Amino acid sequence: MKDCGTILSDKEMSRTLERLAVEIYERRGDDESLAILGIQRRGADLAERLKLLLDERLGRKVPLGKLDINLYRDDWTTNLELAPTINCSEIGFEVEGKSIVLVDDVLYSGRTVRAALEAILDYGRPKRVELLVLVDRGHRELPIQADYVGKKLDTLGDEHVNVLVNERDGEDRVCLVRGE
Repeated sequence: MKDCGTILSDKEMSRTLERLAVEIYERRGDDESLAILGIQRRGADLAERLKLLLDERLGRKVPLGKLDINLYRDDWTTNLELAPTINCSEIGFEVEGKSIVLVDDVLYSGRTVRAALEAILDYGRPKRVELLVLVDRGHRELPIQADYVGKKLDTLGDEHVNVLVNERDGEDRVCLVRGE
């Protein structure tokens, strides 16, 4: 991996997730239709952590799902090098009428979120969908913004934000990788 400047340490990442859970609780704590849906892969990992924090705070089990958006992406058909890695969606609750908090690790162009919204509609019509991201790095190509943001970070076009999670990477950390 190229030089990776730490943006959030493991402790900062944990505190950020706790703060985001509190924000959801404050806005949607009384909403019995609340459900969490994580975008595969790291968004799904973060969603599981948020679910546990919300379960504890709310004193009830919040439904959790994982959403694979790869077949809904609009970029892999134009660039064969980006052929999708297909994961699976696991949504064990009825989407119809739910207040869904859609979770992703990094918000960049908005195209992943657009694909996720399209995928969700194949499962039903939710009451509302709110977006939660750990990092918003700007550079939107579509008019999409997050309702819950862990960290806003102004980046250059040749920089990348990497979110590392224990479940996949053996550590929790968010770092900025600078281009060549």
